[in-house]
Amino acid sequence: MASGLGESLAKLAKNLGFEDYLLLSRGEAKDTGKARQYILANAFEAFLGSLYLDQGYAECKKFIETYLITELPAILKEGSHRDAKSFFQEQAQEKAKITPSYAVLKEWGPDHAKSFIVGVFLDKEKVAEGEGLSKQEAEEAAARKGLEVKNWN
Repeated sequence: MASGLGESLAKLAKNLGFEDYLLLSRGEAKDTGKARQYILANAFEAFLGSLYLDQGYAECKKFIETYLITELPAILKEGSHRDAKSFFQEQAQEKAKITPSYAVLKEWGPDHAKSFIVGVFLDKEKVAEGEGLSKQEAEEAAARKGLEVKNWN
């Protein structure tokens, strides 16, 4: 998932019962992992946009203050608002004076359901590997592990 914020939005959407109103394919309905979280986070964002368009700024603000802002202390404490890939790049440039690079180390599965292992590198040093159902997800996982390895949390 794009980011920890997406996970927070997915959790909030689930708590608000958004799943009850989603029309999902059989495969999506069975999946309760990352794909479902993406769907829930996107549904939450779409809901906010439609609430704004339908009810205006004041109602949208009230909804956000009631349901999202109350979750802010937990989001900040967990650090789930932080995108690991961006944060790893910031830390790498600041501390090592190197822009990290990513490379697919392994991929498998049919075209419609591939899995990837991606390595994050500082120059020629492989810092960590991450696995995901997309290259982006694997890069994010590699960056998250890289932050742990380098103790840059």
